[in-house]
Order: sequence, then C-alpha cells, then structure tokens
Amino acid sequence: MSTLSIDHVSRWFGNVVAVNDITMTVGPGVTGLLGPNGAGKSTLIHMMGGFLAPSHGSVTLDGQPVWRNEQIYRQIGVVPEREAMYDFLTGREFVLANAELHGLGAKAAQRALATVEMEYAQDRKVSTYSKGMRQRVKMASALVHDPSLLLLDEPFNGMDPRQRMQLMELLRRMGAEGRTVLFSSHILEEVEQLASHIEVIVAGRHAASGDFRKIRRLMTDRPHRYLVRSSDDRALAAALIADPSTSGIEVDLAEGALRIQAVDFARFTALLPRVAREQGIRLLTVSPSDESLESVFSYLVAA
Repeated sequence: MSTLSIDHVSRWFGNVVAVNDITMTVGPGVTGLLGPNGAGKSTLIHMMGGFLAPSHGSVTLDGQPVWRNEQIYRQIGVVPEREAMYDFLTGREFVLANAELHGLGAKAAQRALATVEMEYAQDRKVSTYSKGMRQRVKMASALVHDPSLLLLDEPFNGMDPRQRMQLMELLRRMGAEGRTVLFSSHILEEVEQLASHIEVIVAGRHAASGDFRKIRRLMTDRPHRYLVRSSDDRALAAALIADPSTSGIEVDLAEGALRIQAVDFARFTALLPRVAREQGIRLLTVSPSDESLESVFSYLVAA
C-alpha cells in the first residue's frame, strides 16, 4: 500500500502560476481529481509522477521524494492525456518496449495487454487504433511493472460506453486490491461512478477535499440562478420574492424572462410549480443559467 503526499506544492511557468500551494494526501483506493479544463490537473499529475519538478514544495511517495528518484519510479504507473505514441509499433511492441525499460520481458507485456483486454489487437499498428484503444494500450504500458501507484490523466476521453465500463471496473478492482489509484476528470458523472473520495482543483488552487457525497452536497446547496419565462412574469415574481428560498429576482425585458437567484435549491424547486399552479400561471421555460462546471467549482473556492 502506498501513500502519496503533496506538501505546499506550487508550479509556475514564467509569470504563469499553474499550481498554487496545494497540499493533499492520496492513499489506497480510488481518488478522483476533479476540476474544469485548465485547472492545473495535468501539471499536478506530472509532478506526482516525477515528470516535472515542483517550483516550491515537495511530492513524496511513502516518505521518499518522487522527483529524480529512479527507484521510486518502479512503484509508479502513469497514463498521460497526451496522444504522443510510437505509431509505427504494434500494440504488443509498444507495451514490450516499456516492459524492457523496467528490466522485464514478453510475459509481463502479455499480462498487461490481457488486463486491459487488448490481446485481440496487439499485432495491429498503433496508428490504426481508435482513441479509446490508444487509451487502453497506454494503460497496459503503465501496468506492465505492476505499480502500487497508478496516475491517470483524463483516462476516459475518447472511449465508447463499453470501453468506459471495462476501465471503470478495472480501476475499482485495483482500488479494492489496495493500490493507490488517482484519475483526473472534468466530468462530474465519471467521478461519481468511480471514486468515493475526491480532490477538487480550480484555477491551480485546492478547492475541496473529502467524501464525494459531502462535496456533491456543497455543489447542490450553492446559490442557483434560473431563467424563467411564464404567462405572467410580474405576478410570478411578486409571489416568489416573498419566499426565503429566493434572494433576488430581476425582470429581464430583453429576454422576456425572469432571472431568479435561489438560495435554497430544494425549497425553490418545490415552490415554483406550486406557486404557478395556485396563481394560474403557465411556466413556459425553466432553465438553469449557471450550471457550468466552472461556476460550480468557483463557488467551492469561495465557500
């Protein structure tokens, strides 16, 4: 069992701060690293995997530094998001090359290919692979030396539903075996299905950490904004503004709609249809206007 420790880690490129003073601990099981695109997830994973030195702070695995520590690399497997691969090799040759770098042979390569269910395509050139197949053969190369720590950067990109289910089952199994598995994603549903523990990164900062259900509640309980069109916007606004579940209502004449801020999500979603029914008002449009991941994560940073 391995524990990865990130202690006050920052990384900057010139004047750009990609990761800003992050501290977290990743232990055995499956952890989701969640955040919008450009949040700094890839930079953080590169430092966790020993590909990039922190500008400040330290990354250690079971107390040993990761950066420039050849022995520790034997315990780490990394599946990068980038597609750069040796397309002229077959899948088997690609995985075997990584096995040989670890002093292993064809048996280890074959076992890794079987683990990701890529034996059927192992003699095809990587250039003929779909994006999902490339992801799986990268996974095989990361598993060839049986690492105790597995880092995956957006591993489900380009996978079809069947491939996604197979990979999720594989990662669950590895977590249950006691390995430390961390995967990044900007898709909430992927994390929800796979990880009970999550770390949230926004704009290079550590926004939240803990049990997925607790973080999900924070997301649900934040103020929500809605765009509502009805048969009588002014009457609807007058009825809603009196209730404590709303903190502000604006009549948008250009849109011909109400812009409503709700501070009690559960109460407001029950209130709106009830008020409309009681007042004889028809609801024509009810749509959230702030449901992007960026808005959710930005709220978590400020919470």
